[in-house]
Amino acid sequence: MPPVEDLFAVLPELWLIALGLVLLGVDLVVGPRRKDVVGWVAVAGLVIALLPAWGLVGTLVGAGRTAFSGSYAVDGFAIFFKFIAIISTALVILAAMDYFRAPAAGTAAGAGPAATATPFEGEVYALLVFTAVGLLLMAASADLILLALAIELVSLTSYVLAGYLKGHPKSNEAGLKYFLFGAAASATMFYGFSFLYGLTGSTNLYVIAERAGQIPVPILTVSLALMLAGFGFKISMVPFHQWTPDVYEGAPTPVAAFLSVASKAAGFAVLLRVVVVAVAPSGLDWVALVAGLSAVSMFLGNLLALPQRNIKRMLAYSSISHAGFILIGVAGFASGGVFGGTALLVYLFQYVFTNLGAFFVAALIGSRLGSDDIPDYAGLAQRAPALAFLMALFMLSLTGIPPTAGFFAKLAVFGAALERSPDLLWLVAVGVINSVISLFYYVGVIRAMYLMPAADPSPVRQPAAMQAALWIAGVGTLALGIFPGPVISLARTAALLLP
Repeated sequence: MPPVEDLFAVLPELWLIALGLVLLGVDLVVGPRRKDVVGWVAVAGLVIALLPAWGLVGTLVGAGRTAFSGSYAVDGFAIFFKFIAIISTALVILAAMDYFRAPAAGTAAGAGPAATATPFEGEVYALLVFTAVGLLLMAASADLILLALAIELVSLTSYVLAGYLKGHPKSNEAGLKYFLFGAAASATMFYGFSFLYGLTGSTNLYVIAERAGQIPVPILTVSLALMLAGFGFKISMVPFHQWTPDVYEGAPTPVAAFLSVASKAAGFAVLLRVVVVAVAPSGLDWVALVAGLSAVSMFLGNLLALPQRNIKRMLAYSSISHAGFILIGVAGFASGGVFGGTALLVYLFQYVFTNLGAFFVAALIGSRLGSDDIPDYAGLAQRAPALAFLMALFMLSLTGIPPTAGFFAKLAVFGAALERSPDLLWLVAVGVINSVISLFYYVGVIRAMYLMPAADPSPVRQPAAMQAALWIAGVGTLALGIFPGPVISLARTAALLLP
């Protein structure tokens, strides 16, 4: 029997496991037309899950501690990502309740009426909750074996969610491609894990850190490169990004939103913990490698987003470019300085609201109009003024225009890179250039909504659950840009990695 304090450390995870089982039970007893009840129970349970996560904050001593024989980290860094995973999942489920019941939900994906596309709606909410459990485990894993199990839990449920629309060929393609790419990336990553274990005799990250200096640099470089294949797959980093546009386009839009934010954030949590805790003590120059991958991801994502007409594919390539921006924060991560330890966390926290909001608008328009093409957003400012305003806000934030959260987040990662080393000035310049490039395709959406005439002047109906998710995302995007202080303070505390 584990000590009580160890069980308390995983109370949020235990709560979410229980919630997922409850959702499966509720799904069995409610009628086929009342599956939204399962969604509301899931949202309520996720909100309650924030309480045990917050309760862990009071247990931190210094940088934190470990549980379960050192395999599970209980520190501010892990707790910060628990909040991101829980909040993201709750918002996605809130938006999904309308998406799967809208008259044109299947049509937007080419699958026909929604009635044929949502016979297993309740299971989607349970799968999202179980995926959130894996995300929490990923963020706190301090052992390679536990980390591997957590990543596979997230991967398996994500494959099912991506291919959820069984009558839709693109959804089937998305699930299959996601599975094939994921299997290859995981196998490569596990091979990298085996190098670390074979050379240090331990799977614990902190023990590996103590012995990392004894590993020959060439072998450690190979191990890091192999591990980056798995981490890069999760965060849509070049050159492990090929699955992203097809999966985002074919998957249900709320699922694509979930993959673009929650799964990506957990991937960055794993990347940072493994690199900073286990690899950095060896003296290997990992910053140069990460900086190079950052620059390539920004350029490729932005340049391929420019010609896109499908909003989901555009947001997919946009997420690749944002992976590059977040990697600037990884390269600049350091315990000292004004931005060093906080920039990455601030960027990911605001990205939850900004990117989820953009995908939620895409989900609503796709379900109502039966199209994901950007030209079909023409005249949205007349048909749904509030919706057009929110979409414009999200587009400006993704670009990095003040006073949105995206502006401060980009400023923070640029500052972190310059604090880490003046030699990273070139990377900041690349980031600025790519912010200008991204303006062209983000403003293209705003132009369609405000300057192009609407083919159909009828208003767009906006259900209550979707409106709630959209306005939470909108308020978060604006508030974090105008009042970033509380998030900075939280991130500064959370940036402490358990030594």
